[in-house]
Amino acid sequence: MKPSLIVVALAALLCVAAASDPSERLPDPAQEAQARTIFRQVRCLVCQNESIDDSDAELAGDLRRVVREQVAAGRSPGQVKDFLTARYGEFVLLKPAFSLANAALWLAPLITVLIGLTLLAGRWRRREPTPDLTAEEETRLAALMDEQAP
Repeated sequence: MKPSLIVVALAALLCVAAASDPSERLPDPAQEAQARTIFRQVRCLVCQNESIDDSDAELAGDLRRVVREQVAAGRSPGQVKDFLTARYGEFVLLKPAFSLANAALWLAPLITVLIGLTLLAGRWRRREPTPDLTAEEETRLAALMDEQAP
């Protein structure tokens, strides 16, 4: 094994070890596994595009503690998520539940595109055909063409 690969492997191992402080872990491995699953489903409110499992932000650590407390109290994953949603809003979930409130956010772009296509099709159908040249215009065009001929 190359020395650079060993250094990379050790660095990765240290990052994983630093991400989860053993003193914070729950004594019951099943509860800790349940908490870790919830960590991956909850958004870090500071980083916004990371789960609290991936984030090193102080608020993410606080949220991990709250989740562990809830799991230790015997609450189900759904109850823990409901608790966090009630406290921080639906934004705290990385995959929010589908509801009428967020349906508008998902459907608005589709509706906008459909309206645009409908307007474009209507305009295309109402397009007036270009009229044919009158006899006077044809004579004038022929004269212009004759003038430019070498």
